[in-house]
Amino acid sequence: MRIVEAKDRRPDLIDRLLEVWETSVRATHLFLSDSEIESIKEYVPKALHEIAHLILAEDEAGCPVAFMGIEGDTLEMLFIAPEERGKGLGKRLIQYGVETYSVERLTVNEQNPQAKGFYEHMGFRVYKRTDLDEQGNPYPILYMSRRTIQQN
Repeated sequence: MRIVEAKDRRPDLIDRLLEVWETSVRATHLFLSDSEIESIKEYVPKALHEIAHLILAEDEAGCPVAFMGIEGDTLEMLFIAPEERGKGLGKRLIQYGVETYSVERLTVNEQNPQAKGFYEHMGFRVYKRTDLDEQGNPYPILYMSRRTIQQN
């Protein structure tokens, strides 16, 4: 497995990452309906193009099987193909993000307890919760940080 930053975000790469995103979401975001996934999917290519740092995990054949997006010190996205889950790839990506890009923060859906548990295992702690997601849907968002953040 090789971790690299995507320099050229060509259409075939975006298509492959969209496939990884969708299979990952369908395996982990069980609270979303098919229509919600299809709706969100429309915005993913734009997000992949616009994120400051798009980091790929490629298999031996050079095919992306996971990716993460980082903006500033925040992990904005992390998706792993279902067949690659449980092999330590998420841990490697998070460690790479922390070491290379000083990742300190992230958000996760409250309804995704596996992801929350994984991030807690990696040293992140919840410091804030919202009742709605960014689109106003009833999917609470947990804000997590590697350092202690005091809320007023």
